[in-house]
Amino acid sequence: MSRITRKDEHILSALKLEPQPQVSGFGDITLVHNALPEISENEVTLDTMLLGRQISAPIVINAITGGGSVPAKINEAFAIAARETGLAMAVGSQSVALERPEAEKSFRIVRKINPGGMVLANVGANLRPEDALRAVEMINADALQVYLNVPQEAVMKDGDRDFRGWTANISRLVNICPVPVIIKEVGFGISREVARRLHDIGVEHFDVGGRGGTNFISIECIRNDGRQRALETWGITTAASLIEIESSNLATTIMATGGLASGLDAAKALALGANAAGIAGAYLKTLFESNTDGLIRRIENMKADLKKVLLMLGVKSPREMNKVPAVISGKTREWLAERGIETRSFSCRPWSV
Repeated sequence: MSRITRKDEHILSALKLEPQPQVSGFGDITLVHNALPEISENEVTLDTMLLGRQISAPIVINAITGGGSVPAKINEAFAIAARETGLAMAVGSQSVALERPEAEKSFRIVRKINPGGMVLANVGANLRPEDALRAVEMINADALQVYLNVPQEAVMKDGDRDFRGWTANISRLVNICPVPVIIKEVGFGISREVARRLHDIGVEHFDVGGRGGTNFISIECIRNDGRQRALETWGITTAASLIEIESSNLATTIMATGGLASGLDAAKALALGANAAGIAGAYLKTLFESNTDGLIRRIENMKADLKKVLLMLGVKSPREMNKVPAVISGKTREWLAERGIETRSFSCRPWSV
């Protein structure tokens, strides 16, 4: 089966997945309400600096598509939505375009539609650094996502089984890439141990890509006629992974992706240390159900809700969210306790906004 056909299959399978509320761990996070905020809505802005670029809100339309006919239409719609809402956007894996030049147009369309926007390129950790630089050039990218997807490959009937050399490959890429490199999991989380190993080779920017959003093991189960269902619960939840990396004090930038679907989810991620919230699957379903205009409405509604949360907290900008007390409970607190990460530093923050 060709890569293009496989990417189309992944998208159609993702649309079949049932929602999994609370899997991401953000249901275990409660922001402490400020009954006396002493600010006006006019003082609240969502404008954010991310990797040296200003965007209208700390939200990224994150990677979900590869190359092919269906992904090309999705990339086009996402690019329009990013342009109209001022958000950053990441394309999906560009490997197919590096192998087949005819597939490049499904990625180049993003920069053509949104010439002044923030666009992130996307390649796998096993790709030669020289080819990764071609992916950056292809769309004149502002940053490069390098994805880790071992569980997906392990269960994929036609997937890779040899993951040797990834660390050295990433190290070389970080050293030669002219734009920031973000290491991104595709849905199974990054532990603090892996974050330390990546930091040791020069990685400063992370997308936690935790469990709770698009589940690529479930997608492969659909492609495999329901086999390997026992592995669907694999991974670290988005909230737990985010806190693991934040508590290690190793990251310059953290994006939280995996099961976020609302302005409140984005606010919780910011309070836990994220610089931005990445959303892919939820936006994909909205696009297929309500077209591009519906996607733009959903993004604008999410931005409006995020602004309301900041107002209720007495916070004037996203960069101040790390001062807001956040109470961590349930399974997320149990996980962090077992991992030796204390949570009172989040819940007992002095109210200094």
